[in-house]
Amino acid sequence: MDGDQRPLVVGIAGGTGSGKTTVARSIQNSLSPNDVVLIEQDCYYRDLSHLSFAERTMVNFDHPDALELGLLIEHIDALCEGRAIDKPRYDFERHVRTPEFDRITPRPVVLVEGILVLADQGLRDLMDVKIYVDTDPDIRLMRRIRRDLEQRGRTFEQIRRQYYLTVRPMHLAFVEPSKRMADMIIPEGGQNRVALDVILGRIREFLREYKAYSGTG
Repeated sequence: MDGDQRPLVVGIAGGTGSGKTTVARSIQNSLSPNDVVLIEQDCYYRDLSHLSFAERTMVNFDHPDALELGLLIEHIDALCEGRAIDKPRYDFERHVRTPEFDRITPRPVVLVEGILVLADQGLRDLMDVKIYVDTDPDIRLMRRIRRDLEQRGRTFEQIRRQYYLTVRPMHLAFVEPSKRMADMIIPEGGQNRVALDVILGRIREFLREYKAYSGTG
């Protein structure tokens, strides 16, 4: 980046279906595309193409080990140092990475969104602002069912099984405890306009300082 000016890294965590993606995209869409980039943790699931499909379906995707967090950290570091990255794409129906990727160039604001982005010390160390989106479990469950049915090609039986075997236990073990690491807890996610306005105010203040420092304002 310009001079010694470092991007603002904003972590946005919360349970599955909490509305964290809505919060992240609301922030992204409220800023100029030249000012912000969104990095989704879900893109960094490990490639399981070496396993049979039956074996892939048995993997605990809600445990941190299912994610290549080291690569995510490397990519955030690269963006902070002014280097472009190739963000992976993930096929959630087949549980493999696709050959395609998304070329991401550095921006003054880096949003990092995912259920476990506050659970990992290495990721937290890169963040300037840490947000946890807190929504009631029944609402989160209904949102997850709808998403997995409509967007990820799952059956209701697959969703039910995964929820009881991994989603709920891992939420209690890793996601919910990470709330304590947050600078701000947002109830009801993207519906909380007051919280979004506060966050956007902080980001816009940073952008004014960044552009004044770099001479791009």
